[in-house]
Amino acid sequence: MAKITERIKKIIPTRRKIIQLYFALLYNANLKGFVSGNIYKGDSKNLCVPGLNCYSCPGAVGACPLGSLQSAISSDKSTMFYMGGILVLFGVLFGRLICGFACPFGLVQELFYKVKTPKLKKNRVTRVLSFLKYAILVVFVFVIPIAYALRDVPLPAFCKYICPSGTLEGGIGLLSNKANEDYFTMLGPIFTWKFALLVSFIVGSVFVFRLFCRFFCPLGALYGLFNRFSVFGIKFERNKCVDCGLCVSNCKMDVKHVGDFECINCGECVDLCPTKAIKWKGNVFALRPNEITPTPETVKKQNNKRIIAKCVSATLMISLLAGAFLYYWNDSEETPPTVEDNSSVDVEYGTEAGDKCYGYELELFDKNGLTGDTLDPTQTGKITIINFWGTWCTPCVNELPYFDRIASEYADSVSVFAIHTSMAFSPAADYVGKYYGNSNIIFAKDYTVNNMEGYYSTLGGRGTYPYTVILKPDGTISKIYFSALHYEDLKGSVEEILKA
Repeated sequence: MAKITERIKKIIPTRRKIIQLYFALLYNANLKGFVSGNIYKGDSKNLCVPGLNCYSCPGAVGACPLGSLQSAISSDKSTMFYMGGILVLFGVLFGRLICGFACPFGLVQELFYKVKTPKLKKNRVTRVLSFLKYAILVVFVFVIPIAYALRDVPLPAFCKYICPSGTLEGGIGLLSNKANEDYFTMLGPIFTWKFALLVSFIVGSVFVFRLFCRFFCPLGALYGLFNRFSVFGIKFERNKCVDCGLCVSNCKMDVKHVGDFECINCGECVDLCPTKAIKWKGNVFALRPNEITPTPETVKKQNNKRIIAKCVSATLMISLLAGAFLYYWNDSEETPPTVEDNSSVDVEYGTEAGDKCYGYELELFDKNGLTGDTLDPTQTGKITIINFWGTWCTPCVNELPYFDRIASEYADSVSVFAIHTSMAFSPAADYVGKYYGNSNIIFAKDYTVNNMEGYYSTLGGRGTYPYTVILKPDGTISKIYFSALHYEDLKGSVEEILKA
């Protein structure tokens, strides 16, 4: 009977695992995004979730604090102060309690650690390696993004080169949907590198408890700095300690003492401590000093209060999650910003091949910045290639020479529009002046509506770049590409229209 009971206990998830799963679902409450393969771009994306959760995950309803911090370095000062304040707030309130209870990738690692294999125990080497994440925090979250920001080029280095959560949730999350099969043509060495890192972290987590969290996660390193001062988490009362060492020896993290920088506040040591020297901060049900030996009546009252508090908390949490699921299911398919409707009853406007393309007077720019002129890409009277790009997008800048070549070779019959996103627009003019000062490409700037790129969204953009729409001379959509292109692709599309 005892063996059966033990097996049941192993199967039933702990309260902490349930809370971890809850936050993973809450962060990714846009279930419809997993069905459609689109990234949610609503108002809640302006807010950061506390844990490491990729902005580009189809289900994500909030932004990643680490990714937002890196992007803020290249933005205006107000955005930088806002992001810095948000992270400090999370740190002061929770410290690494977020790592222990509210980080989806932490849950992924812990689940893989449950695979029955020999485990690597913590030792002097792992304690030294735990300092690596602080080096990653300094170099990849601050030094490299700041260096690129000084050149007016945003580069979230940690997200681009390391983050396994981004690869798992954003990369694989999007690629696993059939609607995004065109994205495979955009994959290159960086994705191969990050995918190899992800596999390494996951396989390593089978043998090493929370491999990524302990040695590589800069967000955990940042939150760890606040562990000692956080409002919630673990507290240690030294006067009650008998130095039995059970807390440190049984902890799977590289802690030297309870509540230090490496502690993720999982709470396992609370139950282990024989003298109750380890407690939860802010525990309203803890015994008062004059209740060291509580009466049965006092214990009963406290237990009743705990039961009521748990029921209320569970009800509120379930209601919040259910409400989020319902809200984002109805809201995730947002109506994109629309341009002025210049259609007639006899013309079908849309975003599919064969539809008439929506038009809009876009602002033009050159090496000196915005020119003050506007032009509608659908009104050129030529074959028109509309390419959405950004200087921060590596596939975009890599394919731009092909568009330049087409614009030159087919100057009499083809117009090429390169529409830069409104995001991080400031370096666009200098970039064009440096590389395309004499190009036949028409450079334009997209506009923003409700935190979305207006023309990009109107023409069916799904949240990733580059994106290209090719029009026939009458403004009808001929081809759509949700991926990077080569010269042969563009030439073939143009020749196909010319021969028709």
